[in-house]
Amino acid sequence: MLTKTDIEKYFMAEKQIGLIFFIIGIVAVALAIVCFFVLRTSFYKGTAWPLVLIGLIQLIIGFAVFQRSDGDRQRNVYAYDMDPQQLKEKELPRMQKVSKSFTIYKSVEMVLIVASIILILVYRSKPEKMFWVGLGIALLIQAIMMLGADYSAEKRAKAYTSKLEEFVKAA
Repeated sequence: MLTKTDIEKYFMAEKQIGLIFFIIGIVAVALAIVCFFVLRTSFYKGTAWPLVLIGLIQLIIGFAVFQRSDGDRQRNVYAYDMDPQQLKEKELPRMQKVSKSFTIYKSVEMVLIVASIILILVYRSKPEKMFWVGLGIALLIQAIMMLGADYSAEKRAKAYTSKLEEFVKAA
């Protein structure tokens, strides 16, 4: 059965992950700048692109999740006590949508992992194609990190959604 503590824990974990993603995004963008403007070889220019593009996504999403989590936590704890219908009408459908989104995210991340491995294997022995090897390596690292984060987030979301569903049925 869902408790206020479950709601608090879910959104506190979401906030922490948002902060971690934000920091990872900043580090990735900073590394991309170093690769592009300091190291400047073809290999490092290749690594810069996934670092900056995925890093910006991590930075933006991390910041948004971090900013939104406290409000979501407070609204849902309040709804638990004062307006349980809101959990049924708003929070449960939102979480069901979030859970479905993870399937898409994980599929895209797996495609990126396969594509990056192919890039690395095809171009690793061609010195004139080191841009693609660098791109493949950075993309592989970023995609694996994103897949791991999404797997973890999906696991937390499923547990929270399951408790929400039980709560709604009992209410």
